[in-house]
Amino acid sequence: MAVLASEAAPVLVSADQWRAMAQAGERYPMFAAERERVERELRAAMAAGIKVPQPRDLGGGLTHEQHKANYKAIAGAGALYRLTGDRAYADFARDLLLEYARLYPTLSNHPAGKSSVKGRLFWQALNDSVWLVYSAQGYDAIRDTLTADQRRRIDDDVFRRMARFLSEENAGYFDRIHNHATWATAGVGMTGYVLRDRTLVERALNGTARDGKAGFLRQVDELFSPDGYYAEGPYYQRYALAPFIIFARAIQQNEPARGIFKRRDGVLLKAVDAVIQSSYGGKLFPINDAMPDKGLDTEEIVTGVAIAYAQTRDAGLLSIAGQQGRTILSPDGLAVARGVAEGMAKPFDFRSMELRDGPNGDLGDLVFLRRGGADGQALVMKNTQQGQGHGHFDRLNWLFYDDGHAVVRDYGAARFLNVEAKGGGGYLDENDSWAMQTVAHNTLVVGEKSQFGADWRVGEAHPTKPLFFKAGKGLQIASARMDKAYEGVVLTRTLAMVEHPDLAYPVVVDLFRADARSPTTYDLPLHFNGHIITVFDAEHSVRERPVLGKDSGYQHLWVDAVAAPSSQSRGLTWLLGKRFYTYRFAASAPTSALLVESGANDPKFNLRREPALIQRMQGQAGASFFSVLEPHGAYDPTAETVSGATSQIRDIARARGEGAEVIVLTLASGKRLALGVADVASKTAAHAVRIDGQVYEWTGPYARFDH
Repeated sequence: MAVLASEAAPVLVSADQWRAMAQAGERYPMFAAERERVERELRAAMAAGIKVPQPRDLGGGLTHEQHKANYKAIAGAGALYRLTGDRAYADFARDLLLEYARLYPTLSNHPAGKSSVKGRLFWQALNDSVWLVYSAQGYDAIRDTLTADQRRRIDDDVFRRMARFLSEENAGYFDRIHNHATWATAGVGMTGYVLRDRTLVERALNGTARDGKAGFLRQVDELFSPDGYYAEGPYYQRYALAPFIIFARAIQQNEPARGIFKRRDGVLLKAVDAVIQSSYGGKLFPINDAMPDKGLDTEEIVTGVAIAYAQTRDAGLLSIAGQQGRTILSPDGLAVARGVAEGMAKPFDFRSMELRDGPNGDLGDLVFLRRGGADGQALVMKNTQQGQGHGHFDRLNWLFYDDGHAVVRDYGAARFLNVEAKGGGGYLDENDSWAMQTVAHNTLVVGEKSQFGADWRVGEAHPTKPLFFKAGKGLQIASARMDKAYEGVVLTRTLAMVEHPDLAYPVVVDLFRADARSPTTYDLPLHFNGHIITVFDAEHSVRERPVLGKDSGYQHLWVDAVAAPSSQSRGLTWLLGKRFYTYRFAASAPTSALLVESGANDPKFNLRREPALIQRMQGQAGASFFSVLEPHGAYDPTAETVSGATSQIRDIARARGEGAEVIVLTLASGKRLALGVADVASKTAAHAVRIDGQVYEWTGPYARFDH
């Protein structure tokens, strides 16, 4: 049936909204700059001509990148047509889409598809869904410029066919609770709005059975915690944010009565805040399956910030937009550009917080302890789930940032995204053999095997239990426990950020306790970042470079130095940027200390070469590892000056009492700083621990003592 031009008017952004942007956009530099950027890219694409190739390549290949460029061009052309009135843009989008109308009906599964659900245009259906989300926006903007026959061909042979492929032919895929399905539901739902097809809209919102047991709304309910933490972690929260926020905006535009941005106490808007909080220096914390170079300037977060600002008018989001340096060509982007131009931006509130995991908030947590604002100190404690297969076996892991750098870092994923020469741009074999293994992270390894037997499904079934979290003045602390990572072993970690007048910067105190049924081997890695300045006494590997083990990630570690078992505390100092860091560590029984580096058994040079310190304890059932990380001093290579290069912590000691432990730091000034930590999180239980003639008494899960 022919569609009248009046029934083809834009619905994702109304004609009135487009006119308002066209009239006001030039007044606001950020919006004008984005329009110019899109125009430059689109003019180059128009000069190159219509290119809609037969699909052939994996991610990063020529045909993959061309189809990716095409959906950006379709979206950009639609926006520019509405903003400028230049019919050439609409005609270019039309001609591209007509070529897809010719090609798409001839396609079957992608010839290079490796995914469990292969795409038609791309090697995996996920990318087809992304194409649909962005192309639907461009098509909506130009649809009323087409003849009835052109609309019919594009409606039926591109958008309806693609929606049918994603939702009917791959119903199981479409009904998953997963980011791939989020993109699919968003694309199909937006297609439904554009084509005025309520069946497609309802299928997208409530699943193929339209009973609410699947679909976009169920994903909003199941994939985010009450705090806005996304089940797969910050890296995939960044990626999944786009379809959630873009489709939510389309729902709000067309069905405001649904109150999509109020659903679950505004969880989608909380999700924008949560992903920004999950960053330092503009880069996302690389927990789980993550690229360490992804940051807040990605397209998805630019979109999320704009739409969230339009809904909330949170001035802190304007400062993030200012750092991003761009916005989007939408009413939301115009609101951001206006706010920035009018000086309404306020610093974003990077704060200490606990993000609970799981739809009910009872499946672990991700903790941020911060001091000194956006570029000060940030301690991250990772107690979340496995991330639906996008997680590593690294519960009770931690990272530390200071002075603009990752000081204690995480490897992230072993992948060169879209670099075809490196495994087609997909995950490398070393992602399984190294990056996902426990020893590649900053948490305890028992028996030289990864947590949960390196099976993410097992890990997903056994959440970590947060014990307490408190961000107080001078002391910020968090603790969590896990008892199913290894059979018969209970692991408990407490991390604290502590300030003291005699210390230039906050220090990190770490207590990691393990209780096993029988004696075993414990390895506690610290993946540090910087150049070693001073090191504990150790025997160095000079003539040969042995490999630490045979599997579970150990096969990828060269051993550079080994210190014999000792009960005395040791220290390691390194320089990073313009600051020194001293890590002082010991344990409840003699431990050896190994300096290692990643890269062994890596003939294709797929791994980054990064150092680590491993504390090893053997033949013990119960163990406590305790340490302090101290930032100190200043190094100025320009002025050739060094100050404060010596640690101001002289020693670290520990004692155990009945159901509690105390860690004591002895400072260079002679003062002592102690932290008491109980085994149970009871607020009323009393504890007493004696160390060096001093009795430390307190009530509650923890206490600080100054002498």
